[in-house]
Amino acid sequence: MAEKSMDKSTPHEEDTLREENVRCLSLLSHFGFECLPRQLVNKSIKNGFSFNILCVGETGIGKSTLIDTLFNTNLKEHKSSHFHSTVGLKIQTHELQEANVKLKLTVVKTVGYGDQINREGSYQPIVDYLDAQFEAYLQEELKIKRCYEGYHDSRVHVCLYFISPTGHSLKSLDLLTMKMIDSKVNIVPLIAKADAVSKTDLPKLKSKILSELADWGIQIYQIPVDDTTPEASSSKNGQLPFAVVGSLEEVKVGKRMVRGRQYPWGVLQVDNENHCDFVKLRDMLLYTHTEDLKEQTHTRHYERYRCNRLEKLGFTDVGPDNQPISFQELYEAKRQEFSEQCQREEEQLKQRFRQLVKERELAFKESEQELQEKFEHLKRVQQEETMKLEKAKRQLEEEIREFYKMKEACESQQTQAGTTAKKDKERKK
Repeated sequence: MAEKSMDKSTPHEEDTLREENVRCLSLLSHFGFECLPRQLVNKSIKNGFSFNILCVGETGIGKSTLIDTLFNTNLKEHKSSHFHSTVGLKIQTHELQEANVKLKLTVVKTVGYGDQINREGSYQPIVDYLDAQFEAYLQEELKIKRCYEGYHDSRVHVCLYFISPTGHSLKSLDLLTMKMIDSKVNIVPLIAKADAVSKTDLPKLKSKILSELADWGIQIYQIPVDDTTPEASSSKNGQLPFAVVGSLEEVKVGKRMVRGRQYPWGVLQVDNENHCDFVKLRDMLLYTHTEDLKEQTHTRHYERYRCNRLEKLGFTDVGPDNQPISFQELYEAKRQEFSEQCQREEEQLKQRFRQLVKERELAFKESEQELQEKFEHLKRVQQEETMKLEKAKRQLEEEIREFYKMKEACESQQTQAGTTAKKDKERKK
């Protein structure tokens, strides 16, 4: 440890600090805060690291083989078939350890990607998964009691997009998928099975791919330029997309064993930069830019999703007068707005209810009037029928009385006739 630390600043830095009203002091003795980075290292080693990789590519293009080659281990995964009706995702999490550093590796691979005749919407499961991981992290952030210590951050840090080496350019599915996800994840395009492309054709294929990506406005991950070695960073960006070959098989080259593929014409060494770009990809992912990929995921892609999501929910940083507004003020404003909206909707429902009641009452009154009119009509008809019956009854009674009178008259006439005949008979005797 140093016994004495001096803070030396350039004249330009001193002017900048002076403008910001910050005093620049020289330390006359050792205080110990130079060990802060060591504390961060010890804490990180204790907690371990996590890294999430998304592999997008057609079935059999070498996704599993490349992941095994990157971490030099067999992750024991069953091979996928080509007979999938829809695109799916296979998620696997592994606990790895190198020396005393622990790594929680999550690998997400597409299943059935590019195997369907109708490939419309093949990118949708990938987009939905990326959004779901952002939403889960956002919901954890919005909790009152947050627990980041045991929380597994499942946001995807890098997407390895595997490009088929058989074509002369990108397929429409490749362009559409990368266009849909370039704002959600760091895309690193890879030419898979690059041993199928000759050395003379490989630069042309890379140039063609980069040209198409630029024409479509697709943003891929750019390796940040290091101030110490700007040429090396620019050179790596110029070598994208990486042409990679994966293999865990060891073959003998001279007197040593190397990872590679044995062909009749020779050996392709995976770890030889003259044969493929696998070493460049591995160094970028695991040696030099792991934290930058995670930082880009958080500061760029997640922040974009978070901003859009909160704006849809009605949150904003400034008020109507373009002045900064606190969360409490925003909460109160949203609460007041929601209360007024509830009151408006309640009043609308009440008015609608009153209108329905009036309509029903009017309908009931009309029905009642119709029934009353019908009742009166039937009553009049009944009265008329009763009067007719009574009239017919009176007529019948008159006829009956007349009949009895005629009967009595006939009977008296018959009696008189009989008496007269009897007297005549007696006089004749």
